[in-house]
Formats: sequence, C-alpha cells, structure tokens
Amino acid sequence: MSLSVDLEKRLGSFHLRVQFQAEDEITALLGASGCGKSMTLKCIAGIMTPDRGRIVLNGRVLFDSEARIDLPPQQRRVGYLFQNYALFPTMTVEKNILCGIRSGSKAEKAAALSATLHRFRLEGLEKRYPAQLSGGQQQRVALARILCSQPEVILLDEPFSALDSYLKWDLELKLSDFLENFSGPILWVSHDRGEVFRNCKRVCVLDQGTSQGTFTLRQLFHEPETEAAARLSGCKNIVEAVPAGSAVTLPAWGLTLNCGKPVPADIRQAGIRARHVMTVPEGTPDAFYCTVERVIQDVFTTIVLLRPEGAASGAPLLRMELERDDWRRLNRPEGLWIAIQPRDILLLK
Repeated sequence: MSLSVDLEKRLGSFHLRVQFQAEDEITALLGASGCGKSMTLKCIAGIMTPDRGRIVLNGRVLFDSEARIDLPPQQRRVGYLFQNYALFPTMTVEKNILCGIRSGSKAEKAAALSATLHRFRLEGLEKRYPAQLSGGQQQRVALARILCSQPEVILLDEPFSALDSYLKWDLELKLSDFLENFSGPILWVSHDRGEVFRNCKRVCVLDQGTSQGTFTLRQLFHEPETEAAARLSGCKNIVEAVPAGSAVTLPAWGLTLNCGKPVPADIRQAGIRARHVMTVPEGTPDAFYCTVERVIQDVFTTIVLLRPEGAASGAPLLRMELERDDWRRLNRPEGLWIAIQPRDILLLK
C-alpha cells in the first residue's frame, strides 16, 4: 500500500511544489500555517486540480497531467477528515454514516451501521444532528463515515484544530486507536510537533509551499538538514554559520564552536536547542561568557535569554531553558559561562 505524490499548483502568488512517498503507516505533513499542507490534501482528494504532476495510489493513477488523467473524488477511494468534519447538518448521525456505506442490501447496510455505531461508541446518538453533538462526537461520526466508505488512504487535516485544548489529549488517544487497524497510508497534517512525534512514523516537511524531504522522527528531531526542519522540530537558536574545518564560526555571536567532525562546505546555518545550552564553571574548555539579558518564567521551566560577550549589535539572543529549581540554584547571576557539546550543534544547509 503506497501513495506517491509529485505535484505543482499555483494559486495567486502562492506556488505549491510537493513531492513525497507515503507507505502503509502514518506520515505527517508538517509545516507552518499557510505553507500548503491543506492544499496538498485537496489535490490528492480531487477537490483541487494540480497544474502539473502525478498522484498514484496503490498503483492506480488518480492524476497525471501529461496523460490527462484526473479521476473525480468519488472514484479515488480517499477518506478526507476535514478540519470542521464537514458533516451534513440536516442529517442525523445514522444518516451521515450511511452516506459512507455505498454498497449492499438494505439489511447489509443496517448491519454495517449497527457495527459502526458500536465501534465508534455512538450508540444512543443515532437520531441526533451534528449541532447536538460535542466536538469529539462530531469527529467520531466523521471518521466513522470515512471508514465505512472503505478508503485506500486517509487524509487528516489538523484533526484537533477545532477542539479546545483540554479535549485534545483524550481524543488524540481515541483517534490513534481507531486508526491502528487501518491498512493503508495515512497523511496527518499538523503544525504541532508534539502531535506529530506521538502519532506519526515519518514526516514530510513543507516550507513556504515547497516540500523539504521526508524524514524519520529521529532524523527530524536529532538530525534535521534544513532551517525549516530544525525550526519545526522546536529548535529555538538558529544563526548563520561559516564552515571552519571541524568547527563553525558564528559571526552574529563572535563565536567558533567545535563540531567534533569535518563540517561540509554547504553548511550555511547552525542550530542549538535551548535545552542543550549548558552552564559550566569558568575555565571549562570551549566555554564562552554570556550576559543575562532577560529571564522568563514558563509553566515548568525558566527561559534565559543570553548575549554572548562577542555578539554583534542587533544579534539574536541565545535562548537557554532550565528546570526552575536549576535556575534558582544559580542565584540570579548577571552572567554565565556557557558550553555547547559538539554533538548538540545542528549543521543546516
């Protein structure tokens, strides 16, 4: 089971260029708002028509601009869970679900409906309308309708964006359980890296309409190759870098950091995760001095914004995150000696 996507689409000044392969697992499309994630799903589902490219699902060509193939949505066998669930407001729960049961006798459809209501814990809600349901119930109805249509791929367009934060955790667990036995590719659109880390196996990063490649979770969070991938994985410190043998020079901070290995010539930036910025005693090899510019108390951590001693005017501050107790033990210093381990320097193209 596989989905192959290679497409381009222009919409006004926006240019979407996406290429990736998704197998029988959950693959995330991860990117900032407006980067083209939802547009990609709509092109796969047949709601929008790409200007160029090819989309192939399990050997079936859904779209091919050169061969002039463009299957209508109802022939693609694509299950699309919209952000707002797209339930028919004038239909009851059971009628919404029956829209997904397209074959069988009346008795067979009734049996399939009963089994589906039980599977998605919707018994007792059959006669209710979407407006009478909670957000979580609406999501279950929409997912039930999708799976009844026997799709070969499922597209999830930010499935929790319409829900209050306190509901998301429980519903995320339930959605994961529902999807566990689905045999086929699943695309999960998100801008939430935690959501991606918990649910997906691979990640396709989109940045300003262009796919940046597909990564395993380890590659994304431990070995990102581009600035976009590093930022989406949560890296807060990214600055211009100049390769210098087995080190990088950071002009903005007036620093040269040892990377412990040869630095490729095409490296243009360096990333340092805030939790990898460490305080060390004065005199520690490769340590550098920073003044403390600002301290921010977050929910569970303390965020410290630092200015390296040799930083240029207007250079970004170096962000460090500590456990609150660890910061208290430092007794509000005006400056700190800082070290970055070579293994913790992200080399970005």
